[in-house]
Amino acid sequence: MGTTIFAEMSALAAETGAVNLGQGFPDTDGPREIAQLAADAILAGRGNQYPPGPGIPELRHAIAWHHKRWYGLDYNSGSEVLVTAGATEAVAAALLALVEPGDEVIALEPYYDSYAACIAMAGGVRVPVTLRPPDFRPDLDALRAAVTPRTRLILLNTPHNPTGAVLTRAELTAVAELARSRDLLVVTDEVYEHLVYDGEHVPIASLPGMHERTVSIGSAGKTFSFTGWKIGWVTGSVDLVTAVRTAKQFLTFVNGGPFQYAVAEALRLPDAYFAGLRDDLRRKRDLMCAGLSAAGFEVYPPAATYFVTTDIRPFGETDGLAFCRELPHRAGVVAVPSVVFYDDKQAGRSQVRFAFCKRMAVLEEALARLTRLRTG
Repeated sequence: MGTTIFAEMSALAAETGAVNLGQGFPDTDGPREIAQLAADAILAGRGNQYPPGPGIPELRHAIAWHHKRWYGLDYNSGSEVLVTAGATEAVAAALLALVEPGDEVIALEPYYDSYAACIAMAGGVRVPVTLRPPDFRPDLDALRAAVTPRTRLILLNTPHNPTGAVLTRAELTAVAELARSRDLLVVTDEVYEHLVYDGEHVPIASLPGMHERTVSIGSAGKTFSFTGWKIGWVTGSVDLVTAVRTAKQFLTFVNGGPFQYAVAEALRLPDAYFAGLRDDLRRKRDLMCAGLSAAGFEVYPPAATYFVTTDIRPFGETDGLAFCRELPHRAGVVAVPSVVFYDDKQAGRSQVRFAFCKRMAVLEEALARLTRLRTG
């Protein structure tokens, strides 16, 4: 495993002075009052030493309350909620806890690059099921056909990064039926739950018979624009969360004590905050999709997340990796080649992903620069 594509592209951005629409992090901080709570906690000595292993009680209560508030899910904050060092550690701990060497893990590709790494570290065998443009819907027949006697779990990501697809209730019901009939576990990464513009987010854990076989993963980073705090969480049945905690304790042990107090309050922000975040990003999505289309890309508008996937074939090009390495020099913009998120390299070879979680002025400048691709 070499350097991630994000490190390579961010280095290119710094080297060339390009607008960085590669890595998915906002260029403005989240709510000031939440940042102030973290600062107050530090100065008051709250969380500056090791917090409790599962996370501070205030945050675990807030996470359980959040799931009840939005989805009607009931979790015991003392035994069915675990705080992690972001969603990335949550994925790693879940797979290390639940996958034995040789177990097969089905994942929808393209997928966030840490999934492949975590499956490999657990000794598992990655079995991709490919989502294809323009809609990136899961092929449920292919999913069923991918299950073998060695399949241990299905790794889901909805809302889906990088495509922005949101699995429908009908699609999730089919996945749940498959998991129950074949006695499979489900690990589901739902960090973009509040960034849905079209459709609705349905936690698979809310479907019949799925509470006891689902590990759900969430994060404060995407919802509150504090990605550097690295506060994530796991929810699930007592047995599953206990298993994940057993692995997690040997990864980071604990993390982000003062930030945990702030995130506990952030989760209780009024509905207007979540609606405002979503509406702001929807405007940016619409701006990016229109601008990228005008610049000459084939655009696949996302229903969620803060990424838009495009295709470069209208430019007469097919190699997304080479295109992205040249784009900072040609147009002063950095993007990410989607091919790095695929096992089926041909399926994603000509796709390029742009992040739109930036200030409007930054997006407008990037789009203006990308018009150079048409004008030469």
